[in-house]
Amino acid sequence: MSSEQGILSGPQTSDRRIRSFREIPSPDTVRSELPLTARRAEVVQRDRDEIAAILAGRDDRLLVIVGPCSVHDPVAALDYARRLAPIATEHADRLKIVMRVYFEKPRTTVGWKGLINDPGMDGSFDVERGLRVARSLLLDIIDLGLPVGCEFLEPTSPQYIADAVAWGAIGARTTESQVHRQLASGLSMPIGFKNGTDGNIQVATDGVKAAAAEHVFFGVDDFGRGAIVETAGNTDCHIILRGGTGGPNFDAASIEGALASLAKAGLAELLMIDCSHANSGKDHIRQAGVATEIAAMIKGGQRGISGVMLESFLVAGAQSTEATPLTYGQSVTDKCMDWDATLEVIGALSAAKRC
Repeated sequence: MSSEQGILSGPQTSDRRIRSFREIPSPDTVRSELPLTARRAEVVQRDRDEIAAILAGRDDRLLVIVGPCSVHDPVAALDYARRLAPIATEHADRLKIVMRVYFEKPRTTVGWKGLINDPGMDGSFDVERGLRVARSLLLDIIDLGLPVGCEFLEPTSPQYIADAVAWGAIGARTTESQVHRQLASGLSMPIGFKNGTDGNIQVATDGVKAAAAEHVFFGVDDFGRGAIVETAGNTDCHIILRGGTGGPNFDAASIEGALASLAKAGLAELLMIDCSHANSGKDHIRQAGVATEIAAMIKGGQRGISGVMLESFLVAGAQSTEATPLTYGQSVTDKCMDWDATLEVIGALSAAKRC
């Protein structure tokens, strides 16, 4: 047997745990089917500029990221957006309201990974449909005059939707990931890095610094081809306090410590606070209380808080993805405040900025 025959007949050493590969449409194809028109692009860029100005301290309004923990029902999400749009306009002189529209959900172990990954919530994993449904929803919300915010989890998916996103987040589980820091360095909108799940703030500060730098890494281009990506760096990044395993970190001492960490790193002494997750123990009722406490800090003169994040939907609480039937307008992931509670919180934050 020749050496060539030996090579060809040897054991398979790659893809041994891959069941299949499915072709997926390129980002260019999906974006062409659902275009960001010139008018929409102008709106997105205006919103990005305003958000960046708030995060840099050039605009003294408060950035408010508010919406469902995750989007599973585009109809209910658009219903929520139609209610939120006039509220955003009403408070526009004091608050910059961005709708939270999260399509990808990181899991501690396993579970539903979000609308893009499994839009039917039935294990069919129709990613092709998920990408199109997600993009279509973003465009519909933009047409209502609302900016949208998304968490970026998969390094490829932003190619399909990021042109329509005004603000983005890197989650607590991925804030220390080099892949996600590189991704953020090339994204065109402001990006928030959450502190680690253990409450470590330094990893978020490091993420902001890393994302501001230039990077070269593997990726895909608009046509879905493998490519070497070179970025210029993203200087519009900030940290998000979301608490950790040790408990909340939105108290005055924690905020001052985080601001000192930013100053030491040579970064703007401004941050966002997530009122959910470990800061409220994932209790949607407590979340409203956290927001009220933050409003009091702002009213009392705390200038380091440039933004807050709220998990809110039409119906309070959360339900299982396996509920039959699903309750319209209720989260299938973390518990959310209901609409009435959300209005009260937004009113309190707006009143605090009026002072």
